[in-house]
Amino acid sequence: MPTKDLIGMALAVMGIAGGVIAACVSKRVRDVFFFGMIFLAPMTEDWDVNFVSRDFYRGTTRGFEFSLVDILSISLLFSALLVPRRGQSRGFWPASFGLMILMFLYACFNVAIADPKLFGLFELMKMVRGITIFLAVAFFVRDERGLRLFLCALCLVVAYEGYLALKQRYLWGMHRVPGTVDDSNSLSVFFCMTAPVCVAVLTSNLPKYLKALAAVAIPLATVGMILTISRAGVVILGIVLLGATLATMSWKFTARKVAITMVVLIGVAGVTAKSWKTLQARFASSSLDDEYGKKKNMGRGYYIKVAKAIAEDRTFGVGLNNWSYWVSQKYGPKLGYRFVPYKGTDKEPSTIVPENSNVDAAQAAPAHCLLALMLGELGYPGLILFVLLWLRWFQIGISFLFSQTPDPMRRIGVGIFFAMCGIFLQSLTEWVFRQSPIYYVFHILLGVLVSLYYIKKQAKRALKSGMEVPEEAAAELAYEPEPQPVHARTGRIFQLL
Repeated sequence: MPTKDLIGMALAVMGIAGGVIAACVSKRVRDVFFFGMIFLAPMTEDWDVNFVSRDFYRGTTRGFEFSLVDILSISLLFSALLVPRRGQSRGFWPASFGLMILMFLYACFNVAIADPKLFGLFELMKMVRGITIFLAVAFFVRDERGLRLFLCALCLVVAYEGYLALKQRYLWGMHRVPGTVDDSNSLSVFFCMTAPVCVAVLTSNLPKYLKALAAVAIPLATVGMILTISRAGVVILGIVLLGATLATMSWKFTARKVAITMVVLIGVAGVTAKSWKTLQARFASSSLDDEYGKKKNMGRGYYIKVAKAIAEDRTFGVGLNNWSYWVSQKYGPKLGYRFVPYKGTDKEPSTIVPENSNVDAAQAAPAHCLLALMLGELGYPGLILFVLLWLRWFQIGISFLFSQTPDPMRRIGVGIFFAMCGIFLQSLTEWVFRQSPIYYVFHILLGVLVSLYYIKKQAKRALKSGMEVPEEAAAELAYEPEPQPVHARTGRIFQLL
């Protein structure tokens, strides 16, 4: 084992041990860990060690990754289980957790029957890391205080990414800015799944400092999105921001609201005009026919054709994280794409593109469509499980749309719902849902969502049983419309999942 791996492993063990002890002893330290985990999540790749690294591989994960964010999430999870805050239980069964475990177990089965297995093991470890941060957040955000801490960290990191995008473009001269996530499309996805939450902050009963942070974060996210020059991202961000605004805004017009709206519109129009030539060139660079219609073109339609070819040949797909390996070896050449095959899992292949080839890189990239990627790697059973999991997440988010209360314990759930819509829509043209920074931020949002969902359900049960209802729960229930019999329709099994 390389020396750097031994040092990294030793530091990880010491960091976890020290972090768990510190978080158990001090609630303030626990708060600092939580804030740091949220803020550093988009930068996790700057703070990680990559064991058994395979940097030459064009997969969604290229080693057994472990970062400072993992140390913080493990410390928070264990401290919540060992020393819960006063008046709180050690934990609860989060909504959708059953389906997440089922998805993980299927992925384990898939890796076990796949060849090679190494790349799949990389991805399995990332799934465990995602579940860990999901539980850590869900068990921490159990009241409005925890929610405010989350919102403060999220608004700050969104504003920072927007500021960095401006700096990269106008001071460093970058054409398509990547922020801290190393790719412009990834930064685009990040803004699509975080900016709607900032909108919900503006329309909630929250302190002025949080609203001020959100008011700064939203225009910076919008400007940052434009500077990524992501065609799908620009459109999707507009859709989810509009949806979040319409779902949370008060329809009572005031001079202040009109003035703020005009300032925002003028600002967006100015930035759009400034970048219009670049955006126009980007949109004109390829048409829908180029992307999906041409048989030999490396557009996004190519990924769908490859996924179909794999599904017809293998019921359970080529194996988790094995898309690049098998498309380069077999399915790309079979469809007329001349990739250079890999030489096993240990030797770096040639990166020279064959002469007169119709590919843009020697080895195949992951499918630029998350559903096509899941179909190709996990087969139809895996794709069905994945879709069911997303439907469950959407059902949880939708449950917050029926209330008009500005209580943040309800309103933020609306923002997270539109954040999920943003990343899902952009995942139809990207794979970066599985990139570590995006994967972490998404599971953080999920953790907050299921915690709010649990609190809402507990308040309803207390009210129905005649038990004493906490003041905050009673306030939000005062705005509750007639309960929707969702679980009566979906059944007890789906509710537990």
